[in-house]
Amino acid sequence: HLSMLTGLYPAGHGIHENGRVFGDDHPVLAGKLKDAGYRTGAFVSSFVLARRFGTARGFDVYDDELDERGVERRAKATTDRAIAHLGGAAGPQFVWVHYFDPHTPYAPAEPFKSRHPDTPYLGEIEAMDAELGRLVTAFEEAASRNGAHAAIIAAGDHGEGLGDHGEHQHGNLLYQSTMHVPLVIAGSGVSAGVNDTPVSIRRVYHTVLDLAGLGSEQSLRGSATETVLGEAMKPYLNYGWQPQIMAVQGTQKAIFAGKLETYDLAADPGELKNLGAGTSLPADMRKALDDYPIPSLGADPTREGLSDEARRNLASLGYVSGTATPVVRRDAPRPADMTALFPVMDEASNLFVQGRYREVIPLLQKILAADAHNLDAALRLATSYSSLGQNGPALEAFKKAAAIAPKSDDVRLYLALHYTRTHDWPQAAPILERIVAEQPQRVAALEGLAIVREKQGRLADAVQLRQQVYGLRTPSPAELIALGELAMEAGQTPAAIAAFERARALQGSEFQNHIELGVLYLDERRLVEARDALDRVPASSHDYPMALFKRAQVSVLLNEPDAGERIRRARERATP
Repeated sequence: HLSMLTGLYPAGHGIHENGRVFGDDHPVLAGKLKDAGYRTGAFVSSFVLARRFGTARGFDVYDDELDERGVERRAKATTDRAIAHLGGAAGPQFVWVHYFDPHTPYAPAEPFKSRHPDTPYLGEIEAMDAELGRLVTAFEEAASRNGAHAAIIAAGDHGEGLGDHGEHQHGNLLYQSTMHVPLVIAGSGVSAGVNDTPVSIRRVYHTVLDLAGLGSEQSLRGSATETVLGEAMKPYLNYGWQPQIMAVQGTQKAIFAGKLETYDLAADPGELKNLGAGTSLPADMRKALDDYPIPSLGADPTREGLSDEARRNLASLGYVSGTATPVVRRDAPRPADMTALFPVMDEASNLFVQGRYREVIPLLQKILAADAHNLDAALRLATSYSSLGQNGPALEAFKKAAAIAPKSDDVRLYLALHYTRTHDWPQAAPILERIVAEQPQRVAALEGLAIVREKQGRLADAVQLRQQVYGLRTPSPAELIALGELAMEAGQTPAAIAAFERARALQGSEFQNHIELGVLYLDERRLVEARDALDRVPASSHDYPMALFKRAQVSVLLNEPDAGERIRRARERATP
């Protein structure tokens, strides 16, 4: 998606897998169109495109309101929102509508479920197609009302392997089943017909700008010929396996992952016959493969900057990432040779982020039996034992992880986090202090050190560390409430108020910590706010007697005429 919005390959915009945050280093399509007078709107259907990941830049409207689980939205609901938007203000519009339906888990709504009882994936495609028809009709009608021309681009971001080459979903390999996607362009200057020239969907960016009259360079209305590149870096970034790069030119395709695979797509569209490294590739195609940058395996703050809820949301959609920076080795396996492990790894990652540690342990052991240098699996195994309170097996697993990666900061970090859970927690302090000094944005280390500081009774330091963490990742309301309570205990009234107010803004009517806010406002002599907060404490609350007492105090300080009555009520309802 970011390649379509920036015109760059992942090596250019820097996002190689989901769950990473896109910064503001590169111009985006919506921003360019907005600057040119377009009203810009986006309607997305998956948590992977939530605004927290930086995809909303340049859009006047960015609708990422998903289902009650907060993970996805069916095409009909997304289409309804987009069509309502089209009926708004006149003038040129750019609208990006993203559908997620043809995507695991496959669970189409009726009547599409019954039409495809054995192939629910096709049911989800048909459901999306019906909504795409509604959307196109509405968009063309909106353009007609404004006396404008409609230009439409429909593109897939990836296919599904469905077992082809051993890949059941997508993201791990570079074969045509996942890399060859639909691309339809309709608009002024676009001739009807089919063009089988391979192109990259990053050129959607250039083509939209061309259709908007903002420059024709690299537009698909012009010359389409190019060497198309692609990557599948997930196995490399998470497990240290061989990085994978693809190049396609005409009917020739090459995949490099430790060794070169080549295919003739005209004669062998299923890529069943690897022609090998001896194939003569065009010089520019070979150079493009050789020059494509491999991402660094250094510490990635955005990897750790996700809340547990965000990790669970990504995992529920089939997107999970590693815990540790992997060990790079020349003899690392090729992902294409490890396909039997893909479903095991996906299931293990999903169970791990859900905290189902007893279930995940045998899967992690299976992964390590097949890939003994898999640091991610080794650390997750150690962490699983640790979370279950099994100290002996946990320390043994940490020892094996250290043998895989003797210099790994990740091994040190997760060992220290293990210590924080045990009576050996003092051993965690020097490890975490060193890591935080070296990597001040390391979220897990900051969180671990905050726990240690609480155990040491250094509450003010614990509050400061929690504040640092929540500056690096989005906290949940429960985490903010816990911070507010900690700050109260530390006597840090302004910090406590800030935490509770932020939790109230997120929770709305579900917020229940009115007594805490009332007491804190009173401490700050913010009497009107104290009055309002205390008045929100329900009579059914176990804190109600204290709320009446504090409310009577506020009433006296505000010189309210019913102060005497409030004192009487507080005395009547007082607990022993």
